[in-house]
Amino acid sequence: MEKNLLYKKVYGCLAGGLIGDAMGSPVEGRHYREIAEKYGEINDFEGSGTDDSAIKHILCDAIISNKSYVTADEFAEAFLRNQQHYGKFFIPVKNMYHKIKDSLALPVYAGMGNMQSSSSAMSISPMGLINACNPRQAALETYDVAGLIHAGETTCCRDGACAMAAAVAEAMNPEATVDSVVKASTAYLHRISSKVMIKRIEETIAFAREAGDYNTFREKYYESFLYDVMCDSRETVPCSLALFYLAGGDPVKSIIYGANFGRDTDTIATMAGAIGGAFKGVDSLRSDWVEKIKRDNPEQEELAEKLVNVILGRMADVEASIKSFKQLL
Repeated sequence: MEKNLLYKKVYGCLAGGLIGDAMGSPVEGRHYREIAEKYGEINDFEGSGTDDSAIKHILCDAIISNKSYVTADEFAEAFLRNQQHYGKFFIPVKNMYHKIKDSLALPVYAGMGNMQSSSSAMSISPMGLINACNPRQAALETYDVAGLIHAGETTCCRDGACAMAAAVAEAMNPEATVDSVVKASTAYLHRISSKVMIKRIEETIAFAREAGDYNTFREKYYESFLYDVMCDSRETVPCSLALFYLAGGDPVKSIIYGANFGRDTDTIATMAGAIGGAFKGVDSLRSDWVEKIKRDNPEQEELAEKLVNVILGRMADVEASIKSFKQLL
């Protein structure tokens, strides 16, 4: 496949997300001071990631199998095809899985009542990729897909997934800026129903601007922005966007910031890395990281190629629709 900008951005998003997940996972749940004392600065990784990457691969299965047109139903079917990942799932994902496996709930209702987490947002970046340059559509389609794991009372987690997908879709735009990516994360959420997530993101980005640097932001974030459950999307999603902002869109800095942030490090780093990778492309990642991906996780290149083909197929459908519409004029 031609290694054009589309491919480089798709592969950059996949690789950045996987690296962030793998780099952050060994210190998940620790305070940033504990990480610094024991490891100094974490800036390398091993392995293939955690449930963040496993669920992302399940979503990619759904997308590829259905030529990009995926809802909660197709996502649910992909979960049932990939039972080998069950041991990695967190509580709300296991709840959803058993609801659909045992026919206790339809996929569109399986997210009802599940506890808060980042299980939707952390794995949702492929929804942004297939809606490249169209953050509005990314948010719209993601609302259905993310409802498989989170709905009802935990809709803020569903909103967090929509925010992340929209950010990735905007990051795919060659004319995107760091500010436009951050703005896109809230621009297409439900104005009233998603106001909790919108407010948290806007407050956190404003705070990052005021802090001006990573260390100051991290210290102050711990003082005012943490939740009882560390994987709560109201904490992780705004944080990931802020780290991307503070890194100036650089995926290497975004990933390292996330891995050393503490708390839900794998999830924060995978989301920040996915946005940064989509924004700058795979060539902006450290060459030794990319070589390690090629050696230990070679399926990522093949996955990127398949997603590119899916995206091109979707664009052909859009062009056909435009051609038909012009006949009305």
